[in-house]
Amino acid sequence: MKLSLKRLFGRSMTGGLDLAETPSPPSPRSAARKTALVSLALVLAIVGALAGGYYFAMRPVALKIAVGPPNSDDIKVVQALTQAFSQNKSYVRLRPIQTDGATASAEALAEGKVDLAIVRGDVDVPKNAQAVATLRKNVVVLWSVPGKGKKKGAKITKIAQLVGHRVGVVGRTQANVNLLKVILQQYGVDPAKVEIIQFPANEAAEAIKAQKADAYLAAGPVNSKITSDAIAASAKDFGTPTFLAIDSADAIAQNHPVYEAAEIPAGTYGGSPDRPEDEVKTISFAHHIVARKGVSETTIAAFTRQLFAVRQQLVTEFPLAAKIETPDTDKDAVIPVHPGAAAFVDGEEKTFLDRYSDYIWWTLMALSAMGSIGAWFAGYLKKDERDNNSHLRDRLLDMIAAARKSETMDELDQMQTEADEILRDTLHCYDHGAIEEGALTAFNIVLDQFHAAIADRKAVLFSMPQNPPRAGAQFRAAGNA
Repeated sequence: MKLSLKRLFGRSMTGGLDLAETPSPPSPRSAARKTALVSLALVLAIVGALAGGYYFAMRPVALKIAVGPPNSDDIKVVQALTQAFSQNKSYVRLRPIQTDGATASAEALAEGKVDLAIVRGDVDVPKNAQAVATLRKNVVVLWSVPGKGKKKGAKITKIAQLVGHRVGVVGRTQANVNLLKVILQQYGVDPAKVEIIQFPANEAAEAIKAQKADAYLAAGPVNSKITSDAIAASAKDFGTPTFLAIDSADAIAQNHPVYEAAEIPAGTYGGSPDRPEDEVKTISFAHHIVARKGVSETTIAAFTRQLFAVRQQLVTEFPLAAKIETPDTDKDAVIPVHPGAAAFVDGEEKTFLDRYSDYIWWTLMALSAMGSIGAWFAGYLKKDERDNNSHLRDRLLDMIAAARKSETMDELDQMQTEADEILRDTLHCYDHGAIEEGALTAFNIVLDQFHAAIADRKAVLFSMPQNPPRAGAQFRAAGNA
């Protein structure tokens, strides 16, 4: 039952305080309204905190990726990925850091200067590197040329015949030289008895024309333009080259897990007759995208998902993008897989709610507990005020009995004045939240009974002749009860 405060005040002030002369102070908000406002503020704070947390959790993350050498296909692919991620407004963005090659990229990752790197599988992979994806597979191509004029020598058809000859390695990276040594050692050829000459990829055609070597080694994708141009230059100046098969590819792969046995299909490098005329056995190794171990699992999972989502978009411009593969998730993989990439591959990638539901749940529980504790503490602080008001209500009950026995108007007026003060105290308690509406309803019932007792007793006194006061002692006794 909703109570009218004006009604309570109006009924209690007859013969008491003159409220027309003494304006009452403005009443504070009711406890119910305060509770509603506090609850609304708390809800808005929680919503704001969740919105802020979602914004910070989902705002774009920029990852530095080391890639090289300059003008290589790897750099072009990474630049294309960077543009695609930016245009799609993806969660993960890339910041390419150009290096001198895969070895330098690996060092940058080991030193913590970058978050991602493109490295060769046959170089020293940093201990803090974890696989995210296989960017491409590279095959080793070995071929010999007969030479012309005074430099024309015996035809080389087998790797074992390279003893005492010159082998030109396309590319400046030491990794290619180490690769050649692994092959030579497998065939019992002492690398010290082979003259190894290195030259940049863009100088391969000139080196071949100048007959700087008797045989050449190139490593790259099967359809590598660098390898194709070098073989075409050999055929142009010296006739059809002789491809040297690595028949022991399986043995090399067994002894060096970073390598795999592979084949070069007939006619891969064009020409007439086909170059090569038949399938040639060789070995291959991979270029990996690796991540620093400390990078967030969520971030790497998102990057891996984005990588494979845009892969098909890049195929037209960069056919090598079609060769991007998921990493090896086996426990005995040469490069351990990053947990984020593994979650994507295994279909166990977590959503926003999966990642943060526990935090959200415990936060709501903590806020609920804090609210309950706060409400209990607020009630505890108002315990004395509530107990005092309860005593005043009991006093009003005693005054009902005293009013029915009073024999003077003065005593009734005094009780009316005291009742007005009790009413004022009760209303302040209600406004301050010390008592609930149910207690105010009970007080109203008592107050109605008191008014009725006062009115009945005054009617009796008006109808009686003047009598000496006899109820003073009873009233005072009731007041001290």
